[in-house]
Amino acid sequence: MMHFNRREWLAGSAALAGLAAMPSLARAQAVAGLPEAMIHPELRAIARQFSGMMKNMPAWTRANLPELRKPFPFGDWRSLPSVPHERKVIPVGKPHPDVAIYVINAKPGTSRPAILHTHGGGYITGSAETSVRQMQELAVKLDCVIVTVEYRLAPETTYAGSIEDNYAGLKWLHANAASIGADPARIAVMGESAGGGHAAILALVARDRGEVPVCFQCLIYPMLDDRTGITRKVQPWVGRMVWTPEQNRFGWEAFLGAMPGGAKAPKYAVPARMADLKGLPPAFIGVGTLDLFCDEDIDYAQRLNNVGVPAELIVVPGAFHGFDGIALMAKAPLGTWFENVKLNALRRGFGIPAA
Repeated sequence: MMHFNRREWLAGSAALAGLAAMPSLARAQAVAGLPEAMIHPELRAIARQFSGMMKNMPAWTRANLPELRKPFPFGDWRSLPSVPHERKVIPVGKPHPDVAIYVINAKPGTSRPAILHTHGGGYITGSAETSVRQMQELAVKLDCVIVTVEYRLAPETTYAGSIEDNYAGLKWLHANAASIGADPARIAVMGESAGGGHAAILALVARDRGEVPVCFQCLIYPMLDDRTGITRKVQPWVGRMVWTPEQNRFGWEAFLGAMPGGAKAPKYAVPARMADLKGLPPAFIGVGTLDLFCDEDIDYAQRLNNVGVPAELIVVPGAFHGFDGIALMAKAPLGTWFENVKLNALRRGFGIPAA
């Protein structure tokens, strides 16, 4: 998870690209306590380097949150001047403060698909601002408009606040579709990790409030179940890289404002605990076998399909949390392949022919 935005510290810049190409680093050894053979071949050298970086990360505590929220000094996250974007502040409604959103690739006078994006970060880190460049690149590939929400983070704000921030962004997108060149009938929700959790929550809230039609949900290794690694046991080889059971407990406790894994969970806060998934929009879910969220994501996809909600599930062997951003930065073919799978899923969700 470690999303100070998915790519802020998952990216290792050009150094990781060089590591991926060095045969001398391909020797068999343990990485993060795992036999290297369990890791996807294109991710092994990267995983070895990243494992060393993780050893220097501060402990995940409330006292360390200011340090944890600092962006990693890798990559270029400056916005692209060629793709328009604008920061707006919109009302959420009492008793909540206003929330900032970034409107990306607006083209008044057109009617294109739209995405409401929620960034990752374990519910406790990350920002929409540092997602802008990534969303600009996606908007160009899909010829769509994207709104990404600077929702309030936990523990300062629990699920009850951030859900309303994101829903306000969704409502604004729908109400202002004409002015930004969006088709109000083709709005998808999308997010990575905790952002995938927020996107799943938005789909549920939108279904029940009946104000905004959502046509698709794109959930990239979504964080869906507060019980994982706590009362829901996982295999010893998952959650060893990037996002661990200990970090997961911390993130969920901050988000819920209570100990996770209990007998009950607040409505909407934990998508995996929602009893009724009927009537949700079609979904795409992608996750790796070494990701802490693998089992919960597979279960969620199966539950969607079992109630008649079409859900495409991609499980990538030997991939850990955030693998796609790392692989793209290192120019590994796996990153490009997964990106194309995701893009085609979104195209199908929008009713556009797959590339």
